[in-house]
Amino acid sequence: MTTRPIIQIAGVMDQREAFMLCDSGATHIGFPMRLAHHQEDLPDRQARDIIGSLPAGVSKVLITYLRLPAEIVELARYLGVDTVQIHSNPTRDDLAELRKWAPDLQIIRSLIVGEVDPADLAQEARSQSELVDFFLTDTYDPETGARGATGKTHDWAVSRFLASRAGRPLILAGGLNATNVRRAIFEVAPAGVDAHTGVEGPDGRKNRQLVEAFIREAQLGFQGGAP
Repeated sequence: MTTRPIIQIAGVMDQREAFMLCDSGATHIGFPMRLAHHQEDLPDRQARDIIGSLPAGVSKVLITYLRLPAEIVELARYLGVDTVQIHSNPTRDDLAELRKWAPDLQIIRSLIVGEVDPADLAQEARSQSELVDFFLTDTYDPETGARGATGKTHDWAVSRFLASRAGRPLILAGGLNATNVRRAIFEVAPAGVDAHTGVEGPDGRKNRQLVEAFIREAQLGFQGGAP
């Protein structure tokens, strides 16, 4: 498992955008597919072509709301990713089956803050910790029912609580951008951070200046720079 801080950018519209994220210093690039509340950025074939063109040093992440292990593995193999990020609230049995069928894939299991009691979320995480590589905290939007990709922050104290009890490294997501990511790292002490809408321009595409500023601020935060 990697020990470098994770800086993940999620959501890619085309190959040029993906290369820009790599050039800007992203360690992980997320491809949201099979979503519950949002439109997919790319058709499967185009996503596969982009993933196949990216450098080996960048992790390619399938972000999905699929639950059935067979469906997750099938899509992951088709796309050629090395990591799956699961937002579907999988059971322990789901994760065990996924790990059995695809032991080479890294698994990021999302923990949605604001949906259930933090103590219950921590207990659930501990019960699944040996079956995943990372946990990721993201925001629940009660207005839409969206579990992630809301553009909204959550109570970082909950993420810090989960980071101390989950039993695996934690990636922080939810409304992060260049103006708040260093403070978020200071308050939560995560193993990584994730941005999606916080680095997009009005047209919904990733903005190079916003991406570079986010990555720069995240790197400073992981180096211990004061917020």
